[in-house]
Amino acid sequence: MKILSTIFLILITLNIKSYAQSFQVGHKQQTFIDASRSNRNITTEIYYPADMSGDNVSIASGQFPVLVFGHGFLMAWSAYADIWNEIVPNGYILVFPTTETSFFPSHTNFGKDIAFLVGAMKTEGTNAASTFFGGVATTSAAMGHSMGGGSAFLSVQYDPSITALATLAAANTNPSSINAAKNIGIPSIVIAGANDCVAPPPQHQLPMYDALSSACKTYVTIIGGSHCQFANTNTNCSLGELTCSPPPAISPILQQNTTSSLLLPWLNYYLKNDIDAGLEFQNLITKGNGIESQQNCLLLSTEKNEHKNKSVINIYPNPFSSETTVQANIPMKNATLTVHNDLGQQIMQLKNIYGNTVSLSRGGLPSGLYFIKLTEDNKILATKKIIVQD
Repeated sequence: MKILSTIFLILITLNIKSYAQSFQVGHKQQTFIDASRSNRNITTEIYYPADMSGDNVSIASGQFPVLVFGHGFLMAWSAYADIWNEIVPNGYILVFPTTETSFFPSHTNFGKDIAFLVGAMKTEGTNAASTFFGGVATTSAAMGHSMGGGSAFLSVQYDPSITALATLAAANTNPSSINAAKNIGIPSIVIAGANDCVAPPPQHQLPMYDALSSACKTYVTIIGGSHCQFANTNTNCSLGELTCSPPPAISPILQQNTTSSLLLPWLNYYLKNDIDAGLEFQNLITKGNGIESQQNCLLLSTEKNEHKNKSVINIYPNPFSSETTVQANIPMKNATLTVHNDLGQQIMQLKNIYGNTVSLSRGGLPSGLYFIKLTEDNKILATKKIIVQD
């Protein structure tokens, strides 16, 4: 078992490093003022892509999506060095509000802080006097761990421009983030640790995921992962985890690397329109090494992958009205073909496909645009558009 875990850790690490880490990490402390809440001071720690590492250095050339990350209960932003050291070099601005660190935090205010900072950073991008002038993209994500994850759910209601939601071991808040999830329709990923005894998934992350109204949402459980190991060693979190069971069954570095290997392609797909990253994410989910998952959608292919897929499969006729043929360039062995609508939701499945061709009947499909996914041995062979017409 130890040997297998070591091999998996190496594979995950290689997968993370396959992303081009083009940037150094710059850092800046900044305080924002929310005039709508009696001039509330929102202190932040900001990590951003730069040409040289250091405090208050110039931002690198380009425009980078904003990720606002809420910390856990009684946890400092500094516990999340594993997050910023993996994500920022890949072209993201990561903002940590350092508010609500007391024994009696306001989850509502924390959620509002996260939402406010998304807009505030976009404003910084238009301010010629700011370090971030010209460097802030229009896309963004609300993120967080534990209490911060639950507060990220709350934040979405306060800023409809937030592009996506990504949480780690999110804990239900007061007011309830489970209830807040019912009104969230943006793309979302909820990541949990199977051995989380602080905020057990059946009472926290899973109900949040189930309540989400997102047309495309993903739930991932890291097998053996715990609550605190999403962050670096933190005394307050660790003390809480020592009072419950089960303990973690994997190492912190394996849990953190697994998390990064999932977050990066998912963020790249939704915030950078990187279609290859979507296929990478789907392959990780399909293989399931060290994770279990569920989705209500497929991260869809578009024209960028059409050229690649021509060498794998051909579909004729396309468009079609009653039946079409999917032809593979090599014999398929126990392959599966799924059909998804334009929201990425699966609506049809054909299993146990052998040979080079398979016929796909329209059945009751209305006319419109669809996508097919062809998989074999837990690997995605191709995704491609099909058109049904009357």
